[in-house]
Amino acid sequence: MDVVIFGATGMVGQGVLRECLLAEDVARVVTLGRTPAGRHHAKLRDIVQGDLFDLGTIEAELRDLDACFFCLGVSSAGMTEAAYRRLTHDLTLSVAERLARLNPRMTFVYVSGAGTDSSEQGRTMWARVKGQVENALTRLPFKAVFLFRPGAIQPLHGIRSKTRAYRLGYAVLGPLLALLRLALPRWILTTESLGQAMLNAARHGAPKPILESPDIHALAQGERR
Repeated sequence: MDVVIFGATGMVGQGVLRECLLAEDVARVVTLGRTPAGRHHAKLRDIVQGDLFDLGTIEAELRDLDACFFCLGVSSAGMTEAAYRRLTHDLTLSVAERLARLNPRMTFVYVSGAGTDSSEQGRTMWARVKGQVENALTRLPFKAVFLFRPGAIQPLHGIRSKTRAYRLGYAVLGPLLALLRLALPRWILTTESLGQAMLNAARHGAPKPILESPDIHALAQGERR
C-alpha cells in the first residue's frame, strides 16, 4: 500500500506512522503537515506545507495512494465555534475533497473522538462540529470511509502528546492508565493498537463505518464480524 498521513506529529499520528513504517505491505508513506514529522526512513516522504488549504502545488505527491489516515486535530478549548469549525470541518473537507478527486479508490480513515454527535444538533460544540465532518466525509466518493472514535489512549514506544496539558496528564495518570488497560483492554486503546486498526481498515475494511473503542480494539486484533 501507498499511504498518506495528516497530523503525523500528534500522538495518534505518531502511532500510525510507526506502524506504517514497520508494516511490510506498506511501500510508501507520505506525511504532510505544517512541521516535520521528525522521522527518517527509506519509504518515508515527509512534506512540510505551511498552508494545508492550498495543496495544489504538491498534487503529484498525492496521487496513486491507497489510504489516507487523517489524524489532524485541535482542541476546542478557548476557541469560538467559527474558528474551531474552520480548522476541524473546513480543513478536513478541503483535503478530503482533493484526495477523493485524485484517488477514487482510496480508503479514508478519519480520527474523530468518543462522544461525537452524528445528529449535528447537540449542545456540545466540538461534538456537533465533528459530527458534521463525519457526515460530510461519508458523502465523498471514496472507496470507503471509516470514522474512528477512540476514548482513552495510552501512548507507547516513547510517543508523547504535543499538547502540554495532555503531557502532564499522561505523566500523572500513565501508570493508572496501564493498569486500567489490563482490566479493560477493549476500552483503553494504545497508540500501537490504533495504528494497527487503521492499517487493517485500509487492508481489509471494517464491519461498520463508525468505530468506537471496542470496535477499534477488535480491528487491531484482526477480528471481523
